[in-house]
Amino acid sequence: MKAETRFQLVNNIGLIALSLTMIMPMIHLLAVSLSSPSYAAAKLVGLWPKGFNVRVYEMIVGSGPMWRSLGVSVWITVTGTLLALLLCSSLAFSLSRPAMRGRKFLLRGIIVTFIFTIPLIPGYLVVRGLGMENTLWALIVPGAVSAFYIIIMKTFFQGLSSELMDAGKIDGCTEFGNYVRIVLPLSKAVLATIALYHAVGQWNSYFGALIFIRSRSLMPLQIILREFVQQDAANNMQQAVPEMMAASTPEMIKAGVIIFGTLPILIVYPFLQKYFVKGATLGSLKE
Repeated sequence: MKAETRFQLVNNIGLIALSLTMIMPMIHLLAVSLSSPSYAAAKLVGLWPKGFNVRVYEMIVGSGPMWRSLGVSVWITVTGTLLALLLCSSLAFSLSRPAMRGRKFLLRGIIVTFIFTIPLIPGYLVVRGLGMENTLWALIVPGAVSAFYIIIMKTFFQGLSSELMDAGKIDGCTEFGNYVRIVLPLSKAVLATIALYHAVGQWNSYFGALIFIRSRSLMPLQIILREFVQQDAANNMQQAVPEMMAASTPEMIKAGVIIFGTLPILIVYPFLQKYFVKGATLGSLKE
């Protein structure tokens, strides 16, 4: 066996093992949530359900607060991702244009934010001063602009052929016209990558809601999930529905809520995966 073949075999085995360490906990949670309470309470469930039982998911699907928090999470994820793409891509395109004055100074200021992030108290005061406290905008706006995203997009935009921009100007396009009609259509790969990064981060974020949100109706799904995992929410829900006492355990409810909160973002990934494979130079011309 050639050395290259051996390396590829070892590399594949290592990646498969690493993938299993990430997938198996989710499979275990799914098996626990679908098992009989007696097996779940005795911790006899592995990677396959024992005593098939879907009462946990019937309870979750029938829970109004759960669906309301899911709607909040979907709203802040979709809106926040679109806003981040708009702001970061427009700023990155401006920084990639040689004609922009002061772009080097502005870029240095953006890079500084990698090292010095805004402290908690000043950030809270800014959000409150802008009137966004206890609104969903407090979960969307503060993280809409990221230096990491801007630098990635700027590097990609600089790799696009300058002849495309010149051809657009000859056809009467302004800089904004080049951005909308030429740059964005050729940037599907990088936009999809950034969208997935931001959407996953937005979906999993809960600290901002702990700081800025007061109304129960505005709590995202991750706050509800946190309550189930760290507090007695599972016990309270089980006691609130008497027939659930014999049909589930708190561990089963926790597992079901985790699956319920993780599944939506997992469904999105296959639709964006192809853009990772195509690479960052998708659509650009070679000079």
